[in-house]
This record gives sequence, C-alpha cells and structure tokens, in this order.
Amino acid sequence: MTDATVTKATVPPSAPSSVRADEAAHFGAMAGDWWNPHGSSAMLHRLNPARLGYIRERIDMHWDGDGETFTPLAGRRVLDVGCGAGLLAEPLARLGGTVTAIDAAPENIAAARAHAGALAIDYRVGGVEAAAGETFDLVTCLEVIEHVADAAAFVAGLAQAVAPGGLLILSTPNRTALSRLALITLAEGSGQIPRGTHDWARFITPDELREMLAAAGMKVVDVQGLSFSPTRGFTLSESTTLDYFVTAVAA
Repeated sequence: MTDATVTKATVPPSAPSSVRADEAAHFGAMAGDWWNPHGSSAMLHRLNPARLGYIRERIDMHWDGDGETFTPLAGRRVLDVGCGAGLLAEPLARLGGTVTAIDAAPENIAAARAHAGALAIDYRVGGVEAAAGETFDLVTCLEVIEHVADAAAFVAGLAQAVAPGGLLILSTPNRTALSRLALITLAEGSGQIPRGTHDWARFITPDELREMLAAAGMKVVDVQGLSFSPTRGFTLSESTTLDYFVTAVAA
C-alpha cells in the first residue's frame, strides 16, 4: 500500500465511549491531592520536567523553533487528552498554546479549573470523543492509553483530532518485566503510586502502538524512552523498556 492510499481510521458517531468508569472513579478520587507534589500524584510531578522537555524538543523540531522563545505554541491550538487536574495543560498554555484539556473524571476537571487561575484553558469532562469534529495543531496524551476501554479506537480518535500539518505526542509504559517490577511491584507496593493504578496486561509495546497509529493514518517520526535514576530522577533515554514517548504525524 502506498502513502497515497493510506487513510485515517475513523471513529463512527455511534462508537462507544473510550472511558472506563472504574478508571475515571480511581483517578477522580485523587483530584483533591493532584497538585500536591508530595501526595498521591507525586510521581506525575516528578515526570513533568522530562515530559515538557520532550514536548518542547519535538515542537521546536516540527515547527523549526529556535529553542529560545518562551511561547513556541503561540497561535496554535492544543488538545491534552486525559489531562487530570492540569499538570501538563497549564505549562502548555504558558508556552502560548490555546489549550483544550479533557479528562474522564469530573472531579479532576473541577480541580483543574480551580487551579488554572487566569490561564484560559477550555476544560471538558469526557473521553477523546469530547473533541469530536475539532482539530488541533498539537495533540498530547501522556500515560493515558493504558487506561482506556479500546486502545486502537482511542488512537483513531486522537488521530482524527490532529489538524493537517499537526503533531501527536503520546507516552505510555511498555509491557515488560521491568515495567511490572518498577510500576506495580515496587511503586504501587510501596505506596508511591496508589494501588490499582496500573493493569500490566493493558500496557502497550512500541510496536503495538506503531501499528495502531499506522491503522489510524499516522506515521511515527520519533520514539524515545523514559528511564529512572535514583540520582537524576526521570530522564529521556534510548531505552524504551520502562516507559516511552512517541511522536507521530499524518502519513
């Protein structure tokens, strides 16, 4: 099949919601503690610098940024799917983006709106379907796909939200022995992450995600791993064994 014949998979209007009620309830229960860097979302706070570093790197490369401006997303529409209480949405808005952010838990959206202050972020309750029919220059979805009802259909929904010439950035744990040990046995077992946050069987390998993106009419242009060091914390890495980022564009 040539590139000319590849078309994006679509999400039918009658498609079931991507939201799993049990997952929405689990994360909604943490809403009041989301912005506490030492609370139940402490791991996300520690992840954010690496996340933002990767996103900045990719948007500068995609749109020929110089890496110096404080607002590289100025004039661009941004969608953050699975935004929680806004840990990523707020920095994206400060980078100049006109941000829409969606989360399945109403409690998280309430916390996000309360915390946003003067930042004009369009927060919505729901799954990726809450942005159906709209397109965005940048779509981000970090540590979310492993929690949805149907990963392939969810990826198709994300792809449909990417405007022509736009960028899709995802991150997710890899399904490996290391991720089971680090995220479930150790992190959940010690209480660093609330118990029941992860289902290892739902983790997705880079090859599986690449296939889902291809079926949705997207081409992977970058894959980078996320590693953890006791001395340096979370850093970008060549190893995708624990967790990884993927950047994709229309094929």
